[in-house]
Amino acid sequence: MVIPKSILVVEDEAITQHYIRDILLATGVKHIYTSDNAHSAQEYIQTRHIDLILMDININGAIDGITLAQNILANHTLPIVFISAYSDDATLEDVLSLSPYGFIIKPFSSQDVITTIRIAYKRFLTQHNNQVHNHTSIPIDHKYSYIQKTATLLANGTPISLNANQTKLLTVLIKNINSTVSFDELEASIWGDEPIANSSLRTLVYSLRKLLPDLNIHTYSKVGYALLQEDFDKN
Repeated sequence: MVIPKSILVVEDEAITQHYIRDILLATGVKHIYTSDNAHSAQEYIQTRHIDLILMDININGAIDGITLAQNILANHTLPIVFISAYSDDATLEDVLSLSPYGFIIKPFSSQDVITTIRIAYKRFLTQHNNQVHNHTSIPIDHKYSYIQKTATLLANGTPISLNANQTKLLTVLIKNINSTVSFDELEASIWGDEPIANSSLRTLVYSLRKLLPDLNIHTYSKVGYALLQEDFDKN
């Protein structure tokens, strides 16, 4: 059974949130993150590896689930399954405009959740694998590879969700793999002429290392950073 290892549940009803969590735990999902608003949901996406999102349409705060999904999809490639008590034409039209991987109507059963997640994640992986076969990837090590054309980092063949600046940073490091890229060059590539704090680059590198602790990003003191590629000839 194909089940995502890590799921973010964005749901403002505490009882429903706990119910979904129990379903996912029983199904074998290893990492379950829960949020009831857009701000904390986006923080999880920035700092955690997420395989799939279960998104309620009505959530706490000024930003609803549909708008939050639009913001997420603008910077990330992630399968989103919507949850809602409403299935009217207007709601469905808004949801369908985002090409969701599934839609669960409240009230729902555990089987509704499990079946929808399985189908959604299988469809996502199939589409991704088709993209991989159509693009050349750069091997980084035995776990990671990178597709230049789509600026996609893969971990064991599965796409990793990165924010816009993390993607820019990784793209420059990949382009110069095994070579040191100066701090100034990285800052110019990521932020251009935009004014930034002295710690911005260091903070960005830290966020990428925290998300991908086994990716070999080496610091050369007072010089820059380099992404080091595994020597496959030695293995």
